[in-house]
Amino acid sequence: MPSVAEGAVVVGIDGSGSARRAGVWAAAEAVKRGKRLRLVHVYTVPQVRMPGVLPSAEAVRSAFEAQGARWLAEACDAVAERYPDLVVETAAREWAPVAALIQESQAASLVVLGSRGLGGFTGLLVGSTAVALAQHGHCPIVVARGKHPEDVPPETGPVVVGTDGSESSEVALAFAFDEASLRGTELIVVRVWNEVTDHESARAHALTVDPDTIESAERQALDEQLAPWRAKFPDLRVETVVARGRPVRALLGFGGHAQLLVVGSRGRGGFRGMLLGSTSQALVAHSECPVAVVRPALTGRENE
Repeated sequence: MPSVAEGAVVVGIDGSGSARRAGVWAAAEAVKRGKRLRLVHVYTVPQVRMPGVLPSAEAVRSAFEAQGARWLAEACDAVAERYPDLVVETAAREWAPVAALIQESQAASLVVLGSRGLGGFTGLLVGSTAVALAQHGHCPIVVARGKHPEDVPPETGPVVVGTDGSESSEVALAFAFDEASLRGTELIVVRVWNEVTDHESARAHALTVDPDTIESAERQALDEQLAPWRAKFPDLRVETVVARGRPVRALLGFGGHAQLLVVGSRGRGGFRGMLLGSTSQALVAHSECPVAVVRPALTGRENE
């Protein structure tokens, strides 16, 4: 099995323009972190045997290997144009793409993927594969999106994070504060509520739910959640947004001017199931900036 670079920023490469742009974006992340960049291509050789009609499995494997080598070389060239001093390593692996990336994530600091692709990475974060990576990955996962498919993901603007007070959103906050500090940019913390999901018990008891009272309580809860983080990052500019509505709509609203959108893999209230279904697909499909997914078990703080 190929070695996995400890702490490297890992990128899935499949020959698509989206993956190459993700590689360039990931290279910038590796430079910020002082890490190596690891470009990984995963392929699966079809198990179809028709002697005399189709090429042998060995010939097909050789063709896949050669194609992967070309794609990795192209990605390396794209990175070298902007970051010639960055240490870059490559790996071509014959395996299932999701399983390979999950294994790669065990020793990676970040796994980065393009928003669309070819070959084994086609639609990688659209549908059930997104759920698999969000549920089973061992480090934060970023889908490197831009305003348009051909754009390199933005490198300016604030970092935006969604929170609801859950454990998952707490570790998303940890990641977001670190990222904003690392990038020297503003952090916008968004908390979304609606009386249907966040105040079901009150509705069940036929109690009147006053929107102003709810918003005041939500803002107080957010201030309390952020207090220790503000103390830890005293020089970081932090803006808070408390909004009534749907979290996806609220978060996507910031994507047009943000450089990174951060969410936990699951939550409560308005963020319940944030990345376990249609909500995840909406963020990945429509965000105009990279989307980072963080799970509670994935923060280094929990292992320190």
